[in-house]
Amino acid sequence: MITLNTAPVARRCLVVSPEFTVLTGRGPFAETAMPPEALAVAFGFGAIDAPATLSFVGAARADQLMSEDAGVTRIVLLIAPSGLTRIGAATVPQAGERLDFHLPSPLRAIALALRDCDRTSEAGDIYRSAKAIELLCETWTALDGGDLIPVAGDSDLSLADSRRLLEARRLIDEQWGQKLSLHGIAACCGLNREKLTRGFRKMFACSVAEALAERRLSEASRMLVTTDLPVSSIGYENGYLNNASFARAFGRRFGVSPSDYRAARAAA
Repeated sequence: MITLNTAPVARRCLVVSPEFTVLTGRGPFAETAMPPEALAVAFGFGAIDAPATLSFVGAARADQLMSEDAGVTRIVLLIAPSGLTRIGAATVPQAGERLDFHLPSPLRAIALALRDCDRTSEAGDIYRSAKAIELLCETWTALDGGDLIPVAGDSDLSLADSRRLLEARRLIDEQWGQKLSLHGIAACCGLNREKLTRGFRKMFACSVAEALAERRLSEASRMLVTTDLPVSSIGYENGYLNNASFARAFGRRFGVSPSDYRAARAAA
């Protein structure tokens, strides 16, 4: 069990490398030298019974993050694009967007070890630098692997329900070609239909049906361009029982019929 240190955390700025800076405690950090075009990765710890969070934001908002929410202590990693390249990061959130996730236990343990390190002098900086690099690498391993659970804004979803909803999304992404129903997805993920319907929209900003249709139609559009299969066969392989329903759904999504879509791509 991980125990939170509720004592005030000293404000600290650690420059790990020219492309990687770590901030802990509370801001402002107006004098901090930001790595060029850096992305900020923020780990927030509130009250003992409050969920810990992981946020990706533009570095320009890092100082604001360190100062908001009086009851929250944060660690912020400022990492330049060149640093992400060095650790082999495949996913790079846009600088202007903010992505919020539940902080999983393995990352939480590393972050707390970094935050609560009381070693002094050079030994402390070496330890914190090593933990910061470990935290950065493990965070991107989780992000690239799709293992982070999004936090739905203004939501009363529990961590357990969030995990079940993420499992529902994975089920759609991986088994979109099978006959999936709302009842079946809910049963597989341990949710009732109402909680699945309401929670899915809160977490992913779309309905279950919309997510399933988007996945099927994206694959259908790829097959229209890369294969010579008849249009009706492509529709059937992507979960549409007849050509008419496939053509209607495809037209709503892409604005043209499947045949016209294939012809336009072939002529390009």
